[in-house]
Amino acid sequence: MLSFKQPNHFQSLMVLQWPLSFLILFLSAPSSVWIFPPLSIYLLFTSWWPLSALYFAWFFLDWKTPDQGGRRSAWVRNWCAWTHMRDYFPISILKTKDLSPEHNYLMGVHPHGIMTFGGVCNFCTEATGFSKIFPGITSYLATLSWFFKVPFLRDYLMAKGLCSVSRSAIDYLLSHGTGNLVGIVVGGVGEALLSMPNTTTLILRKHKGFVRTALQHGAHLVPTFTFGETEVYDQVLYHKDSCMYKFQRHFRQIFGFYFCVFYGRGFRQGSTGLLPYSLPIVTVVGEPLPLPKIEKPSQEVVDKYHALYMDALHKLFDQHKTQYGCSETQKLLFL
Repeated sequence: MLSFKQPNHFQSLMVLQWPLSFLILFLSAPSSVWIFPPLSIYLLFTSWWPLSALYFAWFFLDWKTPDQGGRRSAWVRNWCAWTHMRDYFPISILKTKDLSPEHNYLMGVHPHGIMTFGGVCNFCTEATGFSKIFPGITSYLATLSWFFKVPFLRDYLMAKGLCSVSRSAIDYLLSHGTGNLVGIVVGGVGEALLSMPNTTTLILRKHKGFVRTALQHGAHLVPTFTFGETEVYDQVLYHKDSCMYKFQRHFRQIFGFYFCVFYGRGFRQGSTGLLPYSLPIVTVVGEPLPLPKIEKPSQEVVDKYHALYMDALHKLFDQHKTQYGCSETQKLLFL
């Protein structure tokens, strides 16, 4: 979909880029969750057990923090790894309208993609300069709630500015102060299975809970679309009657996200591997849609503003699609 000429120094840095890219992939992927439980248990049986025991005591005392605004760290959000991640693709953010710090915002992040590189880099780090582009706005990105029950991982996620996608966590952020921007990947993990190059299909028609939440808090809805998110990996798709597809569905029911079979580039030019293709990713942040504050909105009101949101997202896509590699005839499809 998108084409981009690599910087002149890219080839000379290739030897350093490969191991760094694996690190970035690990830090960004949900699959990194698997290393933390065994690591935390292992430390209990080493000379480091007092520190591990103290951490677990802190872990239980600090249990509610992910649902009460989290604990972000400017240091973590400014790690140099994120600037390398930004430059690898590269990743950028485009503002179309200012966001006033006097309001709170609920932002739809589309599409999910395989890893949601654009959402993570733009809203969970300062690599693309979010705080300078949107002064006075504090960004959060919601992810699976059970990640925040995993030792060590929860602290890392909170430090980056991720929050639980639970109702209590989002309610807290939208009701304590102003200038909070909470991003929700509305299509959820189901949209990951639709992530293929040259596709612009979103799971949105029946996902209306985020609109109801915005109405209850009087938060403005912000549409975004990340061009290039579905281009950086190829995916093996399975027929709905196949054993592999059934396994993917059972895996999601147990762990909360799909087991996707995907591939990208390898170490050598033209080879296949797990590194994402180095193609540009651009997140376009649209104009906020003001919503009234209604404590108990009716279904008709929710449907009304959901339709307005879809229209705004559709217009945002059409206004920028040719600029970022889509053809004039490319359509944004809602499922």
